[in-house]
Amino acid sequence: MSRIEVRLAALLHSYTRGARTVKASGATLGEVLDDLERRYPGIRFRLVDEQERLRRHVRFFVNGADTRSLATPLGAGDKVYIVGALSGG
Repeated sequence: MSRIEVRLAALLHSYTRGARTVKASGATLGEVLDDLERRYPGIRFRLVDEQERLRRHVRFFVNGADTRSLATPLGAGDKVYIVGALSGG
């Protein structure tokens, strides 16, 4: 399994004991989020809803490309960015 660099939004730092960047294993975005959950309990619920969909208020980027699928493939050296979506009026 590939080691993936994951950069986290400030809203998730409390789960990672303040770490802004962590490493996770997985061949897909879903597997990486599962690995994060094993290491940082409670983090996945902030990212994935009860219907196993990525939450709308959180954006996921893999190597700079926006993704909305847990099945997004990942490989060694890939970078995942998880950011809080902004809204305004």
